[in-house]
Amino acid sequence: MIIFRRKPFCLILTLLVACFVNGCGRQARTRGRPEELAPVAELGTTIGSLAEVVTPELVALEGYGLVGGLNGTGSAECPPQIRAYLKQYILTQLPEHKLDIEQFINSLDTAVVRVEGIMPAAASKNQYFDVKVTALPGTQTTSLEDGWLYRAELQAKGTFGVSTRVVADAEGPIFIDKIDTPTPDTRVGYILAGGSILEEYRINLVFNRQDYRIAGLVRNRLDERFGGGIAKAVSPGLIELKVPAKYKGQKQRFTSIVKAMYLDYEPEITEKRIKTFIRKLAASEDKHESEIALEAIGKESLSKLPVLLNSSDQQIRLRAARCMLNLGSDQGLQTLRDIALDSGSANRLEALGAITTAASRDDAAAISRKLLRDQDFDIRLAAYENLRKLDDIAVTRRLVARSFYLEQVAQTESTSGGAIFVSRSGQPRIVLFGAPIRCRDNIFVQSSDGNITINAPPGEKYVSIIRKHPRRPDVILQAKSSFELVDIILTLCEEPLKEDKQARQGLGVSYADVIALLKQMCDKGAAAAEFRAGPLPKIG
Repeated sequence: MIIFRRKPFCLILTLLVACFVNGCGRQARTRGRPEELAPVAELGTTIGSLAEVVTPELVALEGYGLVGGLNGTGSAECPPQIRAYLKQYILTQLPEHKLDIEQFINSLDTAVVRVEGIMPAAASKNQYFDVKVTALPGTQTTSLEDGWLYRAELQAKGTFGVSTRVVADAEGPIFIDKIDTPTPDTRVGYILAGGSILEEYRINLVFNRQDYRIAGLVRNRLDERFGGGIAKAVSPGLIELKVPAKYKGQKQRFTSIVKAMYLDYEPEITEKRIKTFIRKLAASEDKHESEIALEAIGKESLSKLPVLLNSSDQQIRLRAARCMLNLGSDQGLQTLRDIALDSGSANRLEALGAITTAASRDDAAAISRKLLRDQDFDIRLAAYENLRKLDDIAVTRRLVARSFYLEQVAQTESTSGGAIFVSRSGQPRIVLFGAPIRCRDNIFVQSSDGNITINAPPGEKYVSIIRKHPRRPDVILQAKSSFELVDIILTLCEEPLKEDKQARQGLGVSYADVIALLKQMCDKGAAAAEFRAGPLPKIG
């Protein structure tokens, strides 16, 4: 009896032990080795596998035009083909004005120039860009300084005289940089933000094969994801894309999302896709591809992304938080804010950029205002750029002499000190960080050509500014200013008043001259501020 009862007991015990061992084995394997990732190729058909996203590339542009306002430093030389073109172009621009065009071109106060620029990729209508102007080789033109480019047409480089398609135009004051060298080549200059795109350039989806059904499915999928009117099926092989408002400043990201979107949507396969890309974002080296894929899937990804906000890898936290913010969730905003404020992080600018792009106006402004007090100038500059776009009260702006903007940035409780930033590409700007900035009472600064002098001996109550008349060297113009840097800049640059006008009397100094003087003032310690200059345009 005893033996009979122990046999089933041993059998049951053996089965229990086996189950326990097998169960623990499976659990150990699950913990030790993550679930295999689904191959991306098995997750479904993406739009990028059916069509190529064609984005207008950077296009080199060129044209010819006339620079006027020169003080006898121009020339009459002009190749016959360009002269004939300019005469015809001037007639179309001034059809009702009686102008001796030959005399105008031949004047020593004008110079024929070559105009170059680079049209931005996927350019928008009226988008601005920098242009370069160069006096024609072999001519007697000695300087383009203080000149103004009359409106000129720009075509694709190499098509002048062949193609009549004008894609942009350009005009504006000539900027000749005097910061990098006190004796620049005055036959070459730039017009900052002087070019303007004439047409809207759309992004196209070009299908690998023409198929009305596929084109219709893709169009519907895109409109469903981004809103109606985003996709226009022009033919069975072509869809035109309109960039959604939220991606206007992120066109490249938008095209990447379009390529990563899946054509079909089913809850079960969508869940599998999300899990796959969440794991890839956490584990793989190509985190960007996984971030884009999750954003392309849409709001469904928000159910799984929060787990990545606890990662020890800051890049993973950054990408997850940015993806969530772009999908309309503020849950990752604090993560981005912490990264932007982390002085030891290499990802600060990227985090601030994500906040600037997708956070609410109030949140973006609040974080940017806080960063205006940062020790890192690049962070302060990025915060200012954000506040400027938001038209925030922390940045005050004034247009000076219809030539450049003078902007002041308040930095309450700042320990970073004052700084002056001047742009040398894009819109001309002088930005004063930590305004108001005062100058000391012992100043002597002179322009490289000796025509402009800023002087204030010790104990003087005001700053004396002297300028030789640009066209009449025997005439000396003189004005007085307070020691506030804003007042000095306005006194230098505002236009001289006519006799019947009453307002601030300026000396008409150019943007190029005033920023060179500001650098001198900072270098000599006359202005208690750090001087920073933006990069020059990269053209040609």
